[in-house]
Amino acid sequence: MNILLAVDGSAYTKKMLAYLAAHEELLGPKHDYAILTVQAPLPPRARSALGKEAAEAYHAEEADKILAPVAKFLGRQGVQPKRLVKIGAIGETIGKVAETGRYDLLVMGSHGHGALATLVMGSVTTQVLANCKVPVLLVR
Repeated sequence: MNILLAVDGSAYTKKMLAYLAAHEELLGPKHDYAILTVQAPLPPRARSALGKEAAEAYHAEEADKILAPVAKFLGRQGVQPKRLVKIGAIGETIGKVAETGRYDLLVMGSHGHGALATLVMGSVTTQVLANCKVPVLLVR
């Protein structure tokens, strides 16, 4: 299987990785993995004040803080994942990457804010499900 792991460095990412480690049918060298982190774009004024190079360096540094520990964990499981970094609307971008990358499964942790918070703010999970036809495994 070609599996996409959407990660954000939160405790929910750690729970998702623990779930995968407990289910050897989902984690191991027999599958191909990509780890994806999506960052919200900097506000236009901040981006123009920093300049393109500084903004890109900022995004790269933030992405590495999230992806490096996940890659290290997967490496201990005998897996060498592809690293993906995207800038954009988080839920929509995750869904689009899963679709265009032809993944068989998208795995992500869910914060599970509840109905009222989702109604008021929306949720990344809801946005991913609305923008993705790939099967999604949510770990909460």
